[in-house]
Amino acid sequence: MKPSDLDLIRRSKDGDLDAFNGLVERYQGQVFNVAIRILGSGASADDATQETFIAAYGAIGKFRGDNIRAWLLRIAKNKCYDMMRSMRRRPADSLDDMPYEPTSTAASANPTPEEEAMRGELAAAIQRAIMSLPRDQRAVVVFVDVQGLSYGEAAEAAGVSIGTVKSRLSRGRRTVRDYLRERGGELLPPEFRQTG
Repeated sequence: MKPSDLDLIRRSKDGDLDAFNGLVERYQGQVFNVAIRILGSGASADDATQETFIAAYGAIGKFRGDNIRAWLLRIAKNKCYDMMRSMRRRPADSLDDMPYEPTSTAASANPTPEEEAMRGELAAAIQRAIMSLPRDQRAVVVFVDVQGLSYGEAAEAAGVSIGTVKSRLSRGRRTVRDYLRERGGELLPPEFRQTG
């Protein structure tokens, strides 16, 4: 039986590195996904993920909640924002920082090459739409719509009220929808396309 988050947290607070590594293994994928959606770069997301867990390890003794996922995603969001500020101060063009274009997963067992190409293009258009959002809306859209956090978890991860999460999410979803209709309308399923 796998240990619970609370057990891993308790043991981590007691200095058990294996327990903390259990938390890393359990949540590194989610932290990376948040970072890549906020930053848009695989190399930067790797760095943000590593920095998140370094910071979490240093602060685990101060953790007082019971939702480690929201706590880790909040640290990740803050590390991403720090990196974005740093990149604005000293921009650099690198082949490692090419825009992230996620690969798609097949909805059916045997998609046609055309279906696979359309899904890949739609996934890339969605990521570009997410990247076009202001960072506060981007984080909330990633937390709720990409990571599947509840409004309460997203509020904890973003460090804002549930009402703020709902309003940022509403504005962010509207912006993503408008972006996709303007720039990727032909990629959308017919029920989402603008008529007239």
